Amino acid sequence: MAKRDYYEVLGVARDASEGEIKKAYRKLAVQFHPDKNPDNKEAEEKFKEIGEAYEILGDSEKKAAYDRFGHAAFGQGVAGGAGGHGGGFHDPMDIFREVFGGGGGAGSIFEEIFGGGGGRRQRSGKRGGSDLRYDLPITLEEAAFGTEKELEIEKFVGCDTCSGSGAAGGTREVRKCPTCGGVGQVVTTRGFFQVQQTCPACGGAGESISNPCQSCHGDGRVQKATRIKMKIPAGIGEGSRLRSGGNGDAGVRGGPNGDLYVVIHIRPHDIFERDRSDLFCEVPIAFSQAALGGELTVPTLEGKASIKIPVGTQSGTTFRLRGKGLPDLNSGSKGDLLVNVQVEVPTRLNKLQEEKLREFAGSIGEENSPMRESFIDKAKRFFK
Repeated sequence: MAKRDYYEVLGVARDASEGEIKKAYRKLAVQFHPDKNPDNKEAEEKFKEIGEAYEILGDSEKKAAYDRFGHAAFGQGVAGGAGGHGGGFHDPMDIFREVFGGGGGAGSIFEEIFGGGGGRRQRSGKRGGSDLRYDLPITLEEAAFGTEKELEIEKFVGCDTCSGSGAAGGTREVRKCPTCGGVGQVVTTRGFFQVQQTCPACGGAGESISNPCQSCHGDGRVQKATRIKMKIPAGIGEGSRLRSGGNGDAGVRGGPNGDLYVVIHIRPHDIFERDRSDLFCEVPIAFSQAALGGELTVPTLEGKASIKIPVGTQSGTTFRLRGKGLPDLNSGSKGDLLVNVQVEVPTRLNKLQEEKLREFAGSIGEENSPMRESFIDKAKRFFK
């Protein structure tokens, strides 16, 4: 039977980018993987075909040869056609490592894609669930005092119908995997080489469930919206990561659950800026109050507080309110609130106000303007 065009197999255009080819392969591999389609020969053959297509189109040199010569560039086919295996089984571990990166080894990459980030598949077919990430925005007040949040997450949970076993009727009857004959390994022929690899149908378990559960199709888990309560400690910082053990995806066929990692993002505040445990804010004050002094009411996260403004306070002066910042996450000691006062200059004066201000300005002597006097002295020396 003639091979189909590899671009047609993956459903991409001939000018598709490397990223588009990878994306198409990933989607199809998940759709037709034997674990998702037990005892489905058509899906099994499709899985082989898309693996073979991606091995060619996912490699720039092989792709260039295929674009020029078609299937003739590889004789009977690179992905195992020469050894009497027909399309052959493409090694999914190699492909997933290439597509998704892979510092954790082939097994961990394969588990991550198909919902088993918790380690290798056991002979029983069990596999650990994936760890999940949830980005949680909170207010500065919630970060300062702590809070409890209810998160809604779409994740895999244990199947109620089969109690997570993956088998219908609660009886877990298994049989030898028809693909590998129960050994958990298959041999792939690539040109002159033969490679032994984990069976893509059973993931190395060597067995499959005879009568899979109809609700979860033998996975032992289903996808469902779940609510989880999470405590946010007082003093938490931007980008902090909280771990909720066992609240990640449920494992396959009763495997251990993954973990949930909640990453904190603190929304910008209208008044305050944060520097670790300290808070900073700018407060405008009237020219008259800066000149005459008095008491200034300022906001804090706990309510209002008062600051004594000395006579002749200059714009940009900073006052420190101790203990009005955020608690330190480790020690619990509180930071300070730094209040920077900005003297506000009137922008609209009526005639009477202008006259009064000019009269006032004329009455001011140099002894009342030490900063200006100092600057004039420096400027004189500069222009000598």
